[in-house]
Amino acid sequence: MKKTIALTLTLALVLSLTACGKSGDGGEDKKSEGVMTYAEYMDAALDSEVVIETYVQAKQSWWEDKATLYTQDKDGAYFIYSAVCSEADYDKLTPGTKIKVTGYKTEWSGEVEVAEGATIEILDGSYTAPATDVTDLLANETELIKHQNQFVTFKGMTVETYEKDGESYDCAVVYNDDNSGSAADNNDLYFNVSKDGQTYTFCVESYLCDSSTDVYKAVENLQVGDTVDLEGYLYWYNGANPHITSVTVK
Repeated sequence: MKKTIALTLTLALVLSLTACGKSGDGGEDKKSEGVMTYAEYMDAALDSEVVIETYVQAKQSWWEDKATLYTQDKDGAYFIYSAVCSEADYDKLTPGTKIKVTGYKTEWSGEVEVAEGATIEILDGSYTAPATDVTDLLANETELIKHQNQFVTFKGMTVETYEKDGESYDCAVVYNDDNSGSAADNNDLYFNVSKDGQTYTFCVESYLCDSSTDVYKAVENLQVGDTVDLEGYLYWYNGANPHITSVTVK
């Protein structure tokens, strides 16, 4: 995503650096006129109109000409919820694709997002964000939330018995957060992991990674006591609710 000898080498180097800048992959990522920086987006009032340029990192779902996307630029991440998008355009939104989004900023249970009904314009450019290690921030929500919706990693986590609201489910993984679902119904997976004496609830969002995916199957097979490294998107629902896309059992 993202130099012949003497003069030729120099020219090639310049062209290479220019391409990197256009891609946003570690280089310059200028916003178009009238487009907000990530800081301006975050400072904007809720329910105000926002215009952003960002890069698709993952697609959660498409239904009835509405797309839900995890997106990010070099400064931060934006969750795009149910934006207007034809199926043909949705197919073009491969990882790294640059888009311009116009809509309204909103918040739902702590999750800051671009609300339903936003419009999308596909642009030239590409950027794929590296995973940011936020393991050491898990116990500090004030700092952790600054990485909301980013592609992140958690390392050396321990799988615990799943509990919710003081009730133990005597297993490592449940379908839906109250174990009311099943793989056959393609329900979300929930599991608890701990670090430094604190326990956290993570999720495999089935719209993002359904029951046919490797991560869904790997999480289904987790055992209490397993040590795991995890990757995913730092979604927020009344606190951190990471949507996991990869798991490695150590």
